[in-house]
Amino acid sequence: MTQDGTAQAGADSAPRAAKLTLPTLTMMVVGSMVGAGVFSLPRRFAQETGVAGALIAWCIAGAGMLMLAFVFQRLAVRAPHLDAGVYAYAKAGFGEYLGFFAAFGYWASACVGNVTYWVLIMSTIGAIAPALGDGDTLIAVILSSFGLWGFFLLIRRGVKEAAAINRIVTIAKIVPILVFIVLALFYLKPHVFADNFGGADYAGSLFHQVRGTMLATVFVFLGVEGASVYSRHAQRREDVGRATILGFLSVFAIFASVTIVSYGLMPMSEIAELRQPSMAGVLEAAVGTWGKVFVSVGLIVSVLGAYLAWTLMAAEVLFVAAKDDDMPRFLRKATDEDVPVPALALTTLLSQIVLVVTMFSDDAFNFALDLTSSLSLIPFLLAAGYAVKLASGFRGTSSPPGAAARKGSDLTVAALATLYTAFLLYAAGLKFVLVSFIIYAPATVLFVMARREQGRKLFGPGELVIFAVSIAGAVVGVIALAVGWISL
Repeated sequence: MTQDGTAQAGADSAPRAAKLTLPTLTMMVVGSMVGAGVFSLPRRFAQETGVAGALIAWCIAGAGMLMLAFVFQRLAVRAPHLDAGVYAYAKAGFGEYLGFFAAFGYWASACVGNVTYWVLIMSTIGAIAPALGDGDTLIAVILSSFGLWGFFLLIRRGVKEAAAINRIVTIAKIVPILVFIVLALFYLKPHVFADNFGGADYAGSLFHQVRGTMLATVFVFLGVEGASVYSRHAQRREDVGRATILGFLSVFAIFASVTIVSYGLMPMSEIAELRQPSMAGVLEAAVGTWGKVFVSVGLIVSVLGAYLAWTLMAAEVLFVAAKDDDMPRFLRKATDEDVPVPALALTTLLSQIVLVVTMFSDDAFNFALDLTSSLSLIPFLLAAGYAVKLASGFRGTSSPPGAAARKGSDLTVAALATLYTAFLLYAAGLKFVLVSFIIYAPATVLFVMARREQGRKLFGPGELVIFAVSIAGAVVGVIALAVGWISL
């Protein structure tokens, strides 16, 4: 890691690193992915596609995300000196400015995603407390704010304690999801499943149906890189890759099962109209009110666990980026317990701001969910692109001894992951790309602060081009919002 040469920087950038085992890292991956998304899958898919489209979508998403999981697994071995995963890979492959964008985008994605958790919790409770509405009323935002800062204080106590809590919560939240799948299979109605197979008239062509589900699959798979992001804490470097694959395969089976079995309980047109969390409504239709309560309790446990994991990862990205002088120096400070408090506080603050904004959105949950997915795509694309460069030996990148035999395999995996991520950007559509630019462009202020602290030139020639493109995209996005071409 780079240092600025001062005694203070040395003290701030060398905290005692907590060391995590393979089971704990795996639980970090599972805990990151199993959150709000899985409980919203029945409605999200039923709004877009039937059984056939869902099966195709999960095959594409599973294969594509598996390639990304392999990318993170192999990069953890081939580039063991790079910490913080997505951000570090983007910087190594494409320079400091795009590395900064990857760090900020990944961090912002995590912050927006954290807001969806609190919105969904309040919406769940809102079924019996109307004052909470769909999770975006004033009282819901106030209660959610207490939750935000309560978790800040919890994590402030230390990473080891928070990681241990996450492992316990992850186990607890998997149980109700598995129970849902078993009960859904037991009560499955073959004729309903058959009627839902081809999709409804409103769903459009099969290609349109599959494309419409892509952002939903991205959201639920966010966190597949969790062990990579937290790699500096691993007891053994190889555990990072193993945890990534184990975690991915586990949650893929769960997510696909939850989606498909739901089609056998209700007509998809009815599932599409359910209140979120739609999994609760689906189980209620099968077994009665207790099913809705059961899923709702499981959701609250699940979401709180996912919020904990994502807050840890978001703060970690800011902290490591600051240690690399790609973020302002104040973000590199950490306590003796290895907690990056300034990064953690900034993470909580952005989530608080987005939480307030949800009061002014027509569909806060779905918009925040899709925006979370869109913000993460550029960091994923850059990480996959770096894997391509590393596997191909582009511009002097070197391979470790014995890697020649794996070169073709590594290149194929990296290329497939890159193509899949590029397809996801297309599936996201122009709306979310422009809104992402609106968020990315102002973030350059942090990059400029870091460069000024180091007494360096603000932008190189290539960086200036990237900056101009981001500003142009943000301006187009603001105009599009102002004139109604796109809406929130």
